[in-house]
Amino acid sequence: MIANSATLTELEALLQGCRNGNRKSQELLYRQFYGYAMSVCMRYTRTKDEAIEVLNDGFMKVFTKTEKYDPEKSFKGWLRRIMINTALDFYRQEVKHYFHEDVTLVETASVSETVLDELQHEELIKLVQLLSPAYRMVFNLYAIDGYSHEEIAEQLDISIGTSKSNLARAREHLRNMLKQRGYDKYE
Repeated sequence: MIANSATLTELEALLQGCRNGNRKSQELLYRQFYGYAMSVCMRYTRTKDEAIEVLNDGFMKVFTKTEKYDPEKSFKGWLRRIMINTALDFYRQEVKHYFHEDVTLVETASVSETVLDELQHEELIKLVQLLSPAYRMVFNLYAIDGYSHEEIAEQLDISIGTSKSNLARAREHLRNMLKQRGYDKYE
């Protein structure tokens, strides 16, 4: 099995195996980058089940498109882009099932009885997942992945103004959820 950070040679061997349809290479690549890819997918989905679905669809694209990977660039960056695009595809397919703004999710968010000294990464991900799908997508694309409002508008087929508005509302909802949990210092 590959060590935590695969060397360039090991990665190249795995990718070549994937190009040849080698199931063992696919499995090893999946295991090596599962945690990283899952963390990207979790930011864009409401549940772990949705994240797993996006993750698996994303890895299928990775396995079938390895010839498009440029070895001069970061593999993680390429993988991240595939996972984000797969999550956006999933969102576009599922958006008709979502409410664009589900205020009840924000209002019913549970208040933590004890305040931790530091906001944990997992808790922040859970809070982001409580945002409506439209807010969550824009927040992740802009605040975490560094897309511009123009790029977001194009990706989600919305106006630039809607992207900016959704980002502002997402931030406000997150602030309110943090206040409810006693994280006033993050205001």
